[in-house]
Amino acid sequence: ERRIFLSVPVDDITYTETLEWIEQKILINEFCQICTINPEFVIAAQNQSRFLSVLQRASLCLPDGQGLLWASQLHGVPLRERVAGTTLVDLIAKRAASKGWRLFFLGAAPGVAELAADTLRSKYHGLAKIHTMEASPSIEDAQSIIQNVRDSKPDILLVAFGAPAQDLWIDRYIQYLGTPIIIGVGGAFDFISGRTKRAPILVQRLGFEWLHRLWAQPWRWKR
Repeated sequence: ERRIFLSVPVDDITYTETLEWIEQKILINEFCQICTINPEFVIAAQNQSRFLSVLQRASLCLPDGQGLLWASQLHGVPLRERVAGTTLVDLIAKRAASKGWRLFFLGAAPGVAELAADTLRSKYHGLAKIHTMEASPSIEDAQSIIQNVRDSKPDILLVAFGAPAQDLWIDRYIQYLGTPIIIGVGGAFDFISGRTKRAPILVQRLGFEWLHRLWAQPWRWKR
């Protein structure tokens, strides 16, 4: 089922269901954009009509943000599980190792995507080579990115340009990339590579990962 937060859609879906959904879309080679929705997305979309339109058009909108779960509970239509982008990338890599999926990591700071790819390949034996590319969402980089992605033929493209830039970029170029699944993953590569330390598992489960991140990065207080 789909919930609506100030016109922004959020799907009531679990990690297991998300992975099954992705697998089905890869099998039929359907081009899909997945957005990882958090409260910041919802607020930003109120003042950015194009961003709101992109979120409304996305094939799947994951509940990545504890605030969404709390809000849904308050309104009596609870979301069953938070589907965090960083955890999902790890689970995708695990399944890719058994299914033979090809992955492509795009964006993040210099060297971070490559380090994240190496980390996951060390963790999951059998995982195919993960193609990586350092680039920006600028128009000047678009043709080079499209060519590299099409040459690599990935099943899943993970884009780390930060929101909303990554989501707007995916929406603009999805038909040219030839990739079944494209996901905007924000800072996931930073966490996976170890460049940024994630909250302990217990803190994540209690729904206070946002507080841990604020403590670690106090400059984020406005966000």
